[in-house]
Amino acid sequence: MAGIGHNNGPTMEKGQAMRAYQWRKAQEALMPKALPLMVVKMRVKRAAELGMDYKTYASIRQYSGSDILGLLFSSNALRIIGNGARMPEAEHRVLAQVKSARKLSLVHLPNRPEAVALMNPVLDATAAAPRFTDSWSQTRDRLEGFIRAQALPGGRVVIIGDAPLEAEWVAAARAAGYLPSERYFTHQSA
Repeated sequence: MAGIGHNNGPTMEKGQAMRAYQWRKAQEALMPKALPLMVVKMRVKRAAELGMDYKTYASIRQYSGSDILGLLFSSNALRIIGNGARMPEAEHRVLAQVKSARKLSLVHLPNRPEAVALMNPVLDATAAAPRFTDSWSQTRDRLEGFIRAQALPGGRVVIIGDAPLEAEWVAAARAAGYLPSERYFTHQSA
């Protein structure tokens, strides 16, 4: 008989592999095959708060295993062009609707993070984007440092970019996922 705190899981004795298989099958049989309607409704609402369609939100949530607390945009994705430029009104409107998530931006040269933050108050924080000449470890340190400074875990931040190099930021930051800007800002694909 198992003592207090024992979860009655499979033992490590001979035949453990078969018992572990049977254990997993028994657990799967207990789990519902579909999410309860109330959970789906809450997630549809959360997807809308983040400015995403449900399918995108659900796939990121399934991959990461947790809710999204931050959206990290490259200045390319926000269409911020030129030194200190303001993002276009269409992108601003989308970001203004985001609720319960930090809106962050990594700014490419010649733009300066301070000027972009000043011209785009809808953003919660900005920093310099990794440079093309940065090593992998420098890129990782810059991304993780910026995300950590916002009191966010990397695994709960989605990166939205517009260049192939920006897609690599997901691995460097250990982020929840990556979205091409035209998938987040649907008007950009038109």
